[in-house]
Amino acid sequence: MTIHVRAEKEARSAAAAEQARRFLLDAHDRLSRFIPDSELSRLNRDPRPDVPATPLLRSLAAAVSIAGANSGGLVDATLLTEIERAGYRESLGEQAPVPLVDALASRDGRAPASPQRASRWRLVGADEDAGTVVRPPGVAIDSGGIAKGLLADLLAAELADQPAYAVDCCGDVRIGGSAGLERRVLVDDPFGGEPIHELRLREGAAATSGIGRRCWPGPDGKPAHHLLDPSTGEPAFTGIVQATALARSALLAETRAKAALLSGPERAGAWLPEGGVLVHDDGETEVVPAGRIRRPRLVAS
Repeated sequence: MTIHVRAEKEARSAAAAEQARRFLLDAHDRLSRFIPDSELSRLNRDPRPDVPATPLLRSLAAAVSIAGANSGGLVDATLLTEIERAGYRESLGEQAPVPLVDALASRDGRAPASPQRASRWRLVGADEDAGTVVRPPGVAIDSGGIAKGLLADLLAAELADQPAYAVDCCGDVRIGGSAGLERRVLVDDPFGGEPIHELRLREGAAATSGIGRRCWPGPDGKPAHHLLDPSTGEPAFTGIVQATALARSALLAETRAKAALLSGPERAGAWLPEGGVLVHDDGETEVVPAGRIRRPRLVAS
């Protein structure tokens, strides 16, 4: 994670950045599925349908529902059992990922992903009056990319009065500030080369989702990754290996990027109404301009 804050005085900049850093570290500990005693892990084990929860965890539950609705079920944060079955039970830490070219070569065929028929994400929500997360027992949440976007947005709300800020939550970037300064956002090459594109933002978010950074040897010996086809519960190989999306919020950008990748080459562009960048599995880079495609139906976020 990276946080930059420009305040009227240097000391205030440092203090605001440090406060934001502490918030992110605390939120990571509370929302990580890899920490057995985290608030999220306790929720996932709880046998009650309504579980008392902090505002942060309630915000995550609401984000699960929003991301599912905004992606037509492609971005499904209830696939925890499936991703653990694929071999992602513990944090990969500093473990080097399987090279993307090897992962692609190991899998024959490409196909767009589809929503899970059960649509478990529809069953997750927050009751703000009661202060609870609501979901059927056994429906577990994988915080994943949704938490990154959510946290970037929460920090942006706290830093909005600063002259300038930039928050990067592991690829989910939120930029803004009262001065309206323009920032560069570089899009990395998933195959390991130099950055492939440069975006410029004064206000808003950019998020990148790809299969190259988290790729490990799966239970069948073939490389697996963390972006699953909800309809099968298996790693998705769609013909798109990385998608970057622009949006007004980081949660929406994260949702669009992941939905674009999971949709495959023919449908990916429809998820980038404010622009973005797609990388195909043959290495081709496709820059999608804003405003030239039909916007998918969205709900409020």
